[in-house]
Amino acid sequence: MSVVKINVLTVPAEQRAVLEERFSARAGLVESSDGFEWFELLRPVEGTDDYFVYTRWRSEEDYQNWMNGPMRQGHQGGDGARPKPAATGSSLLSFEVVQQASAKNA
Repeated sequence: MSVVKINVLTVPAEQRAVLEERFSARAGLVESSDGFEWFELLRPVEGTDDYFVYTRWRSEEDYQNWMNGPMRQGHQGGDGARPKPAATGSSLLSFEVVQQASAKNA
């Protein structure tokens, strides 16, 4: 059963471009991680400063392996220092996929 992790990032309007640029320039480590299935960065349209970083994984174990390996490496700067965060807060939501559907071909 797949698992979904949604990292909710509170990003002030003046930091949105910074956040989106960082995600655009990310090293692509998540895409090559074992068990990785899907990624989306969701920009708020109105009423909130919260971005959603949606990832889907084959299993909780695959997600934990990513968190404890490539994710930690990917969030380090070239000199080992972390850049100043664009977000002012974050929280993690976790889900198990119990049903899914895709578009029917026309």
